[in-house]
Amino acid sequence: MSRQQAVLVTGGASGIGLAIVEAVLAEGWRAVVADLDQANLDRCRNTFGSSAGNVRFERLNVADEDAIVRCIASCEAEFGPLTGVVNSAGIGRDVPALETSAELFRTILEVNLIGSFVVSREAAKRMQARGAGSIINIASVSGIVGNEGRVAYGASKGGVITMTKVMAVELAPLGIRVNAIAPGPIETPLVKEVHTKEARAAWMSTVPLRRYGSPEEIAGAAVFLLDDSKSSYITGQTICVDGGFTSAGIITGTSAALASTQAAGPAAVG
Repeated sequence: MSRQQAVLVTGGASGIGLAIVEAVLAEGWRAVVADLDQANLDRCRNTFGSSAGNVRFERLNVADEDAIVRCIASCEAEFGPLTGVVNSAGIGRDVPALETSAELFRTILEVNLIGSFVVSREAAKRMQARGAGSIINIASVSGIVGNEGRVAYGASKGGVITMTKVMAVELAPLGIRVNAIAPGPIETPLVKEVHTKEARAAWMSTVPLRRYGSPEEIAGAAVFLLDDSKSSYITGQTICVDGGFTSAGIITGTSAALASTQAAGPAAVG
């Protein structure tokens, strides 16, 4: 990709989205930081002050279809053609299925699945005229395996993965690639706040690499998928950046002992 690339990142003012924005700018590309949280947007504006001209900030609710249409139209008109989109905005709750209300289920689907669809659709309408573009949807390992307490969140991310495949097939003739990244446990500010000691122990018992990932590790995968010079023949795929979580079966005996030993050493610090 050239230095003139412009990438829209929803949820781009914190966590994984912010790491992707930083990685995009490090490549010399331009970035649109779209986020609902005005305080986080303001912090980003201060952080990226030296990148004036290469960064645009948009307050965006991805559950608002009209707002998405306006946002992408104004970005194209004032910032230049979007060559890449990363759908990182999302919400989640750990609630047992029997305690999950239909309202909560709909809210999570609205943001995580429908929001990603509308952003992708509107961006693709613009990209098709140029015959090129890369769309990345941030899914989750919870959309692949049955993680307890994730009935709504898992359903939304499973939907994102299937949506990615369908849109990849439909948009391929237009030169637009669509892929997904499924993170495992990632050490974001929110995770640091809400993951209890017990939750961490549960993850560590099933992640072969025996550590949480970093937002920068997700960003590396995103930059790879955005860059046509590196990934031009990849579309319709879900790349799991999960420390081996989705590949793991029962971890016992020698493997568990080795992992436990490694977890106590410097190699497990992430």
